[in-house]
Amino acid sequence: MQISEIFRSIQGESTRAGLPCIFVRLTGCNLRCTWCDTAYAFHGGTKMTVDEIWDRVEELSSAGRGDPIGRGGSSRGVSLVELTGGEPLLQPEVIPLAQKLLHSGYTVMIETSGERPVAGLPREVIKIVDVKCPDSGEPDTFHLENLAALDAKDEIKFVISSRRDYEFVREFTQRHDLARRVHQVLFSPVHADPEGTWPGMSARELTEWILADGLPVRLGLQLHKFIWHPAARGV
Repeated sequence: MQISEIFRSIQGESTRAGLPCIFVRLTGCNLRCTWCDTAYAFHGGTKMTVDEIWDRVEELSSAGRGDPIGRGGSSRGVSLVELTGGEPLLQPEVIPLAQKLLHSGYTVMIETSGERPVAGLPREVIKIVDVKCPDSGEPDTFHLENLAALDAKDEIKFVISSRRDYEFVREFTQRHDLARRVHQVLFSPVHADPEGTWPGMSARELTEWILADGLPVRLGLQLHKFIWHPAARGV
């Protein structure tokens, strides 16, 4: 597999925001969203086997614990792992990697653009699936069949940068009855690029729209960007 980075941080998004998590970021993406904040993962990275990735996850999971692996008792400090990218589903080895992590007792999440089919993933994987809005520059890329593969533990996320985006996601959410399909529907405002490449969406304004329409959705902020510099890597 081609891996961009593996690191330990906290969940910045999803309903598990704030929880310690180990991130496995795969290299490569077939979309080019206008507000993408991980373009560095489009190319490069390091070739690693599934076993090598698992070993690194185990190291990060037990880091800082007083009882090293193999010396009695449980040494796992972090049990949540997210597979992300880029687009992780471009690499078919992500499925056996997810299976190995699950069999080792990890809770496994995957964050995907929604353009690739998710049905082949193990059922236990928590799927965080994006639906690209008009302002992303990648509208109409969502794989509609993915809706049938999602269940009550999964989440659907929209990254919103304008009123046009909001009206699109409001209609999409209602038309497909998303609140009844998945664990949570997330509306996430675009965080302003620190280099000024794209403007941010006001979280307050988005919140007021959600409240005005009485939508059964959750506001999602990128928590890590409030803790560290918005362009920081490995966090």
